[in-house]
Amino acid sequence: MRTQIRPARQPRAARITGIGGYRPSRVIPNSEIVERIDSSDEWIRTRSGIESRRWATDDETVISMSLGAAGKAIAHAGVHPDQIGCVIVSTVTHLYQTPSAAAEIAYKLGTDRAAAFDISAACAGFCYGLSLASDMVQTGTAEHVLVIGVERLSDLTDPTDRSTAFLFADGAGAVVVGPADDAEGAGIGPVVWGSDGESLGHIHQRENWYDALHSPDGPRMPHLVMQGNPVFRWASYEMPKVAQQALEAAGITVDDLDLFVPHQANMRITDAMARQLKLPDHVAIARDIAQQGNSSAASIPLAIERMLESGEARSGDLALVIGFGAGLVYAAQVIRIP
Repeated sequence: MRTQIRPARQPRAARITGIGGYRPSRVIPNSEIVERIDSSDEWIRTRSGIESRRWATDDETVISMSLGAAGKAIAHAGVHPDQIGCVIVSTVTHLYQTPSAAAEIAYKLGTDRAAAFDISAACAGFCYGLSLASDMVQTGTAEHVLVIGVERLSDLTDPTDRSTAFLFADGAGAVVVGPADDAEGAGIGPVVWGSDGESLGHIHQRENWYDALHSPDGPRMPHLVMQGNPVFRWASYEMPKVAQQALEAAGITVDDLDLFVPHQANMRITDAMARQLKLPDHVAIARDIAQQGNSSAASIPLAIERMLESGEARSGDLALVIGFGAGLVYAAQVIRIP
């Protein structure tokens, strides 16, 4: 008889138990952007819906912003840092190859040697991390998982690039994922995710670090570039299909939703998705981009936190979340608000 490997515990439901965010102290209005990109406040608002964005100061690092958001999420969840079994950080702007941001954050939070790793899934990164955390809790790999989306996109933004300079922002958002009570049922639906590598060139880093550091003109930052129109068409027409699949996977319809929280990429994309999904009037739609800008992996948890603070969202609400970005990658799931 062959020796049997003991399986993980029987699957159990997972839910988000706490949420927190960190917004940098610098508020950058459109008026500080327009001259360098030969634009206007009206053009930026019409094009993106952005009125202002948050940029980090020198002291507001990927690590410090993450710690700020994580501390709030852990407190909201009512757990102690040493109960966190894994830390997942989604970011494309931690400028160290190694060690991971997650390892430093896990240590500085006071976790008891939690597993820790970073993932790179751009603006879909929070949803990717949330799915991994849900699976960990369901299978017993970890009791409580901290998921952080954090970016300092101002570091990788060319202030003279008319297609990106007005969009990108900084910030951090975090959630704690833990087991759900049997009476509550699942608080995180199945993920629908994927990638379209044929469109790699639509959003990408202009050059690799080696080439940037060895440029004939001297070292420089490898800024992000984007083809706005193809990205807009892809997000507006393909992502509603993914969102619908996530609803079906969770066994609900748009009528059951309370909130729609897409990645805060562009207000026009949000509006197009809402129309395609035929969202009922009672569904509140996240529009955090107006004052926050596009903070990539941080945008969804930051938007949820703002909706809770404003009263648009309440504990127990059902929300459809979807992230999409460079890769092109995407992920969507239905969650219950903590």
